[in-house]
Amino acid sequence: QVLEYVFDKTICFLENMPKSVRKKKGQFFTSVETATYMAEMFDLNGLPASVDILDPGCGTGILSAALIDRLQRETNIKKIFLTCYETDPDVIPVLRSNLIYIKKNASISFDFEIKKDDYILSQGDSFSGTLHAEPYPPKYDLVIANPPYLRIMRDDPAAIAMPEVVHGAPNLYFLFAAMSLFNLKKGREMVYIIPRSWTSGAYFRAFRNYFLHEGKIQQIHLFISRDKVFTEEQVLQETIIIKMKKTKTAPDNVIITSSQSNRDFNDVSVLKVPYDSVVAGEELYVFLPLSSEEVAAVNKINTFSSTFPDIGLRMKTGIVVDFRQWEYLRSEPGDHTVPLFYSQHIRNGRVGHQPSGKNCDWIVDTKPGLIQRNKSYVFCKRFTAKEERRRLQCGIYLAEDFPQYHSISTQNKINYVDSTIGEDLSKEVVYGVYALLNSTLFDTYYRVLDGSTQVNSTEINNIPVPPLCVIADIGKRLMQKRSLSTATCDELLNEVYT
Repeated sequence: QVLEYVFDKTICFLENMPKSVRKKKGQFFTSVETATYMAEMFDLNGLPASVDILDPGCGTGILSAALIDRLQRETNIKKIFLTCYETDPDVIPVLRSNLIYIKKNASISFDFEIKKDDYILSQGDSFSGTLHAEPYPPKYDLVIANPPYLRIMRDDPAAIAMPEVVHGAPNLYFLFAAMSLFNLKKGREMVYIIPRSWTSGAYFRAFRNYFLHEGKIQQIHLFISRDKVFTEEQVLQETIIIKMKKTKTAPDNVIITSSQSNRDFNDVSVLKVPYDSVVAGEELYVFLPLSSEEVAAVNKINTFSSTFPDIGLRMKTGIVVDFRQWEYLRSEPGDHTVPLFYSQHIRNGRVGHQPSGKNCDWIVDTKPGLIQRNKSYVFCKRFTAKEERRRLQCGIYLAEDFPQYHSISTQNKINYVDSTIGEDLSKEVVYGVYALLNSTLFDTYYRVLDGSTQVNSTEINNIPVPPLCVIADIGKRLMQKRSLSTATCDELLNEVYT
C-alpha cells in the first residue's frame, strides 16, 4: 500500500511537470518495479537495530519507500532514520507528503529529514579534506539513489568541490556516486541506478580510480533493451544498477544479472564472474559480460600485456568535420583535390572510393590540417547502429590502390590505425591489424567493454594485443586467403589465442 501510494503521487507529479523541464534538471524517475528490485539487492545481514538510510537526489521518494518496505518485512530492525537530499521546490511537497504517509503507516519507528542543501556542495569540504571540513561527517548504513543525469562544466561549483574524481567532462551522476561511497559506513552497501558510460573511457579515469579503490563491486544489473529502463521518460542512455560495498577487499566473484526491461524482473539471468575479469587493467575498466563465452573472450585478450601504442601503432580519428569545412569540399575531382573517405567507403573488408552517397567525396589539398599522407591504414567506422551484429566494422586501405595521390583525407566518422614511429605500415601489419579488429574475439571484447554505439579510439588503444611480429604473421597468412571474412579472421586468431 505504501509503495502504491508513493507511486500514484509520483505519476501525478510527472503528469503535471513537462519532460522538457525535468530534463533540464537531469530528473528521470524510477519505476516501482526497478525500485523494488534495487531494494532487494541489499545484503541486510549484520545491520544494527537502528538503521540510517541516505537517499541523495530523492525525488518523490520511491526508492526510499521500496527499501523501507523491505526492511519492515524482512528484518528485526526497530528504528529507521532516512536522510533525503532534494533541492527542487516543485518536487519537495510531494516528497514530504509521501514520507509523512510512510511514517504514519510504518510498522516500526520511522523518521526522516529532508535536506534542501545541494548534496555535493554541502559536503565538498569533507570529501576533499579541507580545513573547513566537518570533523565527523555523517555516515550511513545504506545508500540508495537514482542521481541526476546532467552534464556540467569543469568550472561548475560541483566539479570544483570534488577535483579528485573529475577528469575531462564531468556529470552530476558520478559526483553523486563518489560522494555516496564517501558517506557510507565501512562494510556497508550502496545501490545506484546510473549510466554505463563510467565503466570505460578517459573522462571517467579519476572517478574509477576513487570509486574502485574505496569500494568494491558486488553486483551489476544490466538492461538488455536500453530504451526500456526509463520507459516513460524516453531515455536511450545505456543504464545499469550497481551494488557497491565500502571495503578494500574484493569479492571472489561479481554477480552480473540482466533483464529485458525495467518492467519484468521475473526472468533475470544470473552470471558469476571472477572479480579480476570484471575490473581489469591499469585503467580499471569495468567489463560487463553476459555469458561464459564473453568472459572467455575478455580473459583471452587480457593475457597479452602490450597495446597498440606499445608496439608503435595508434588508432586515431578522421580529421575532417565536413559540415564545418564545407568550403573546402568538392563534388568532383580536379586540380588540387584529393579523395575524402567516409565510413560508407568501407565495404566487405576493403576501402575504395566509389560514390558514398554524400554530396562531396573530394577535398582541396591546400589546407595542410585537412589532409594526411597517402599510405596504408586500417579504417574503422566510428558509429554503428545498436542493432547491428558487429560493433567493429573495418576495412583495409592500401596506398597502392591510389598511386596518383600524394595525400588523402578522412572524415571524422572514421577511425584509422597508423604508425607512431614515422614508418609506413607494412602490408602484413595492415592485414594483421584488420584481422584482429575484424575478429569475433575483438568485437566481443569491445562490446563487453563499452555499451555505446561509438568506437572510441582511446579504448581501442588500451586493448591488449599480440606482439607486432605476431600481428604481421597473422597478416601474412590472411593475405594468402581468398576471403577477408570474420570467419577467416577467427580461424587465424584461434591459432594464436589457443
